[in-house]
Amino acid sequence: MNGFIPYTQVKIDQQSMTQRALEHYLNISRRRSVRDFSSQPVAASIVRDILMAASTAPSGANKQPWTFCAVSDPVIKSAIRQAAEQEEHENYHNRMSADWLSDLAPLGTNENKEFLEIAPWLIVVFKKSYDISNGEKRKNYYVTESVGISCGFLLEAVYEAGLVALTHTPSPMNFLKKILNRPENETPFLLIPIGY
Repeated sequence: MNGFIPYTQVKIDQQSMTQRALEHYLNISRRRSVRDFSSQPVAASIVRDILMAASTAPSGANKQPWTFCAVSDPVIKSAIRQAAEQEEHENYHNRMSADWLSDLAPLGTNENKEFLEIAPWLIVVFKKSYDISNGEKRKNYYVTESVGISCGFLLEAVYEAGLVALTHTPSPMNFLKKILNRPENETPFLLIPIGY
């Protein structure tokens, strides 16, 4: 079995299935991305369980090609904010097309990202195109798809816990790798502030 847990299907009648599917849709349809966070603390155990839920996502060859870095240290969050705002300033003033800026205008976003320090936790998601085992590279498969699915699981777990999140993608994001001292096989994928 190689440590795999066998699947056991829970049989549900059609009426219950229909009701559960509708209730789930109505519940998850209330999820929103937010940019206004409270500084109210969130227990590390809650964040751990959210990340454990995200880690149950399917992945190519079950390689789980992701790393979740949970950041609550104010000094590190401040460094992330400063670096993100530098990239975002370049984006808003030099890199983004007029169409892109026009599409963002209704959201009222700009290069100021104070939520990166206010939110009690930042989850930095890294994708791993390969693993390193005994000094050798081992290929991962469907990396972007797998990491994307895990992030979807993560966002749903955040919502189910009663918290809110934002998918933040300052581009380029290589500063995250440097600030968090990540290895060569990890590439920043998503920056997700979570909290109340």
